[in-house]
Amino acid sequence: MNSHAILVLQHIGCEPPAAYGDELLERGFSMHQVRLDEGERLPDWRAYDGIVAMGGPMGAYDEAIHPWLAAEKQMIAEAVADDTPFWGVCLGAQLLAASLGAAVAPGTLPEIGVLPVELTDDAAGDPVFCAARPTFAAFHWHGDTYELPRGAVQLARSELYEQQAFVFRNAYALQFHLEVTPQLVAEWAGVPSYADGLHQAGRGDAIDELAEQVASAEAGSIALARELFGRWLERIS
Repeated sequence: MNSHAILVLQHIGCEPPAAYGDELLERGFSMHQVRLDEGERLPDWRAYDGIVAMGGPMGAYDEAIHPWLAAEKQMIAEAVADDTPFWGVCLGAQLLAASLGAAVAPGTLPEIGVLPVELTDDAAGDPVFCAARPTFAAFHWHGDTYELPRGAVQLARSELYEQQAFVFRNAYALQFHLEVTPQLVAEWAGVPSYADGLHQAGRGDAIDELAEQVASAEAGSIALARELFGRWLERIS
C-alpha cells in the first residue's frame, strides 16, 4: 500500500481535484482536502509528500477580500523552496506564480471554452509534459493571467494567453483544465464571478455549448490529465 499523502488546497466546492484525485487514489496515495474558502486552516505542509492547488473564483492578489491567500502563498513558497512537489491548476497556477514573485493580473479578455494549447520546445524534454502532443485541446475558464516567474521554464501557450503552463524545480502550473467533466462546468455557470466572465467574453448564453464541448473532448482530456498527473506522482513514489 502506498503511504504517500497529498495535500489538496480547494478554493470552491465545484473545483475539486476531479480526475487528478481519481488518479492519485487509484495509485494508492491518500488525499487530505482543505477548503480554504470555508475557513479551514492550512496544515503543516511538511506532513505531506506533495501539494495540489485547484482553481477558484478569487484572484491570487485578493488578500484584502480573502486574507488567507497571503498565508497560502507563503506556504507554497516555502514548500516549493524545499523541493516539495506541487501541482497547481488555474488559480493554483497563478498562486504558484505569485509565490515565486511573478505578477498576476486580469487579462485582456476571459478565455473560455475548449481551445488549443500549444507546447513549447522545452516541453518535449520535460519528464511530465513530454507525454503530451505538441498541440492539444483543453478547457479554459479564466480571466487572470501571470508572468513567467524568474527561473521557471515555460511549457505551454495559447492564442489568447502566452502563459499556459510552466515548471519550476518540482512545481508545475497549468492555467487550463484537463480534469473537468460537463457536470462540473454546468456548476461553474452558477458561480457569479464565472458567469460574469461568460458575459465579458460575449458568451452569456453559451453554457450548454460549453458543456457539449467538454463532453466531446472529455475522454481525451481526462486521459491526458491522468497521464500527466500520473507522471508527476511517479516523481513522488
